[in-house]
Amino acid sequence: MGQLIAGTCYVKVDGAQLTINGGCEAPLMSTKRETVVPGFYKETDVAPSFKVTALHTADFPLKQLIAGTDMTVTCEFSNGKVYVLAGAYLIEEPVSKGDDATIELKFEGIKGTWQ
Repeated sequence: MGQLIAGTCYVKVDGAQLTINGGCEAPLMSTKRETVVPGFYKETDVAPSFKVTALHTADFPLKQLIAGTDMTVTCEFSNGKVYVLAGAYLIEEPVSKGDDATIELKFEGIKGTWQ
């Protein structure tokens, strides 16, 4: 019997659901590890983040996203896992693409948790 592990994601920003195109990306770890010499490594903190490609629909919450500096971003993946990014804000100057009506959104925040 097969098990659903991938497919449609559901994304909400402060309660407003986004219509998305494609997948979502959320980090699994809050630190980055690098080998110093074999068997020894260092850890560096990584800013909690979340990436998604949204459709620029008529009800897209543009003003809310631009002004938001303490948003909560929630993504429900098809495998049942949920990623929550608290204290979120947009980074990297998102742009609306007229040819396919998409906006690539990248958020960073204070704390990202898997549930």
